[in-house]
Amino acid sequence: MSFTDLLAFKKSFSLAMKIFEVSKHFPKEEKYSLTDQIRRSSRSVSANISEAYRKRQYPKHFASKLSDSDAENSETLTWLLFALKCEYLDKKTFDNLVSESREVGKLINYMINNPSKFGAN
Repeated sequence: MSFTDLLAFKKSFSLAMKIFEVSKHFPKEEKYSLTDQIRRSSRSVSANISEAYRKRQYPKHFASKLSDSDAENSETLTWLLFALKCEYLDKKTFDNLVSESREVGKLINYMINNPSKFGAN
């Protein structure tokens, strides 16, 4: 099994790509602030899941990297709130992205709470 087979990875990667697509329409003046931040944090969710999977033989490292992933997911939610309040996202798009982010968070927390199911000792 590869980290790319993990449901949390698949869903977080998909969410990051959706955020990338919607952020293409953010104003140019947000390029080095909101646009950059939301893209970085959303991509870090998947990146940290992949790192955690590679460290699964060390349960504390596994949980730590997954905790980092969960924190990046929370940061992404904050940037989505800013995008909504700045009217860069409509409410429906926002709600859909937030729903996906919450699902990713649940999957990450499942992994943290059940490390042995993912090969952690």
